[in-house]
Amino acid sequence: MPQLFLNEKSCETTADPERVNHAMTDMVRAVLAVAKEDRPGTLLVSREPVNAWQLAQGHAIQKWIGSPGTRDLWQRLAILQSKWPHQEAFPEGESHSDIEYRHDGDAVEGLGAAHLTGGLGVSLPVEPRWDADRLTLVREELLDDEDGGSALIEVDVMHAARREHITTHLSWIRRGADTARHKAVEGLRSGAELWGRCPELFPLLQFTPLAEQHFAELPEAWVRPVGERLGELQDAVSDWDPALRPICPQWRSYVRPEFEARRRLCWFEDTDGETRLFDWHSEFLPERGRMPGRMHFRLLHEERTLRIAYVGRKLGNK
Repeated sequence: MPQLFLNEKSCETTADPERVNHAMTDMVRAVLAVAKEDRPGTLLVSREPVNAWQLAQGHAIQKWIGSPGTRDLWQRLAILQSKWPHQEAFPEGESHSDIEYRHDGDAVEGLGAAHLTGGLGVSLPVEPRWDADRLTLVREELLDDEDGGSALIEVDVMHAARREHITTHLSWIRRGADTARHKAVEGLRSGAELWGRCPELFPLLQFTPLAEQHFAELPEAWVRPVGERLGELQDAVSDWDPALRPICPQWRSYVRPEFEARRRLCWFEDTDGETRLFDWHSEFLPERGRMPGRMHFRLLHEERTLRIAYVGRKLGNK
């Protein structure tokens, strides 16, 4: 679960409004890049509710919301926040009141909370010092001894202020997303349950309307293998750049087009009512040694994804 902590210190500048708005847009795109990789697990944590943010001195977030081209970004950002203040992200009973973090001599509560919880700090890149994918902080912790002193150490915290910074953290984000997805799939007992979780667990994949019926007919022993294949397809299209790989993504498991002689079986009704060829397929082995199943889809190069039309027994086999 990637928890993203706003660095409020980056919101205390006196920069001109246009520069502040541009920086806010950059930061929001970074946050949404994380959510793209792990939509259900991404949480935005800050000192105050997002609609009460001050982006700079005298510059409330409403000024950014009212600027051109931000409405969609704002709507997507607002649904990510679920915790404030920072202490809500700490384990129950923990306040960490004996620890303080500083950057360039300034107290940075949000970045400190990110380090304490293993999260990611996010900042408006108004000042050059916040325009980095990692930051070094000075951590001071009060010592529980007779002298009442403190210990100072330098620590690094993961950080992002632009979408480009997220590239450095992709493996960390994906490991967390994969773990959460595997746990979710393991808990499912029916194809109908799996279908209901598809938008949340596999947001980059598309499905035809009739695919729901095929999911509903899946035996329980097929649910987990199908969920695992869906996760692999999700990961493959998330990295896909058709300009670099014009034929297909880099698959995570055995995927290929259907043989010419069998393509007559692979025509399905698409989302617009037209019948199209869904000849790419992924195989899965149901639990308890039953006959392998197949998931048929077609690639959507312009949308950098794929659309699934069928999941079940190998076509032509009863």
